[in-house]
Amino acid sequence: MRVILGLLLLLLCGSGAQAEDGGLGEESTEQTTEQTTPDIWAEVRALRDMVVELKVHVELLQRENSDQETRLTATERKTSDLEKKNADLQTRLSSSESELLISKSRIDQLERENAEKPKVAFYTALTDAGDVGPFNTDIILRYTKVFTNIGNAYNPSTGFFTAPVKGIYYLQFTVCSEEAGYMGVYVYKNNQRINFNVVKNKVFGLVYITNSVILELMAGDEIHLVLPSGLALFDNADDHTTFSGALLFPL
Repeated sequence: MRVILGLLLLLLCGSGAQAEDGGLGEESTEQTTEQTTPDIWAEVRALRDMVVELKVHVELLQRENSDQETRLTATERKTSDLEKKNADLQTRLSSSESELLISKSRIDQLERENAEKPKVAFYTALTDAGDVGPFNTDIILRYTKVFTNIGNAYNPSTGFFTAPVKGIYYLQFTVCSEEAGYMGVYVYKNNQRINFNVVKNKVFGLVYITNSVILELMAGDEIHLVLPSGLALFDNADDHTTFSGALLFPL
């Protein structure tokens, strides 16, 4: 703006100097004035247009600068938000890693406890011979077909299950008979009878008794089944008469 005003002053001064020059004739002065005056106003209009263009250009630059500042502010805000999110993610990641380490430690502990925990389970069937009994005296049932015997707590030679550790045990038996008449079985803990199951088969055909017990046993306690005198059971390759059990948990 200062440069433009300076140009205007120079033009005006030059014009005044020409009017005061005494060496020229009046006629020459009039002609020069007529020629110069339109040129000055044309230059003034051109300068005015230039000033307007410069002003418009400056305003455009100012708007662009304002837009850039707005975008820069928005970018900085987004960057700040991203930094906060990244910090939150790092915090959660650290927390997750700590929880993972705790979980792994707990899993390792449970695996050790499970490895140290005694495992006891058995499943047996009586015989493939068919009818067993009747006898004149009570007979200990020896389940000779052993399908599962984890912990080797069941002895097929004696028919006894011996608790290896103190704990709560689940025991189940199924007995079958095909003869008409009574069919039953005793359950013994050591030398004490704790259960007697009996049913009458009114016609010839297979009849079953199934029962189960949950017992607290000390290490060394024995469980076995006894066929009462005068009664008979039936078993064959289809495993109708079975005896099974498992340790639920040690004490």
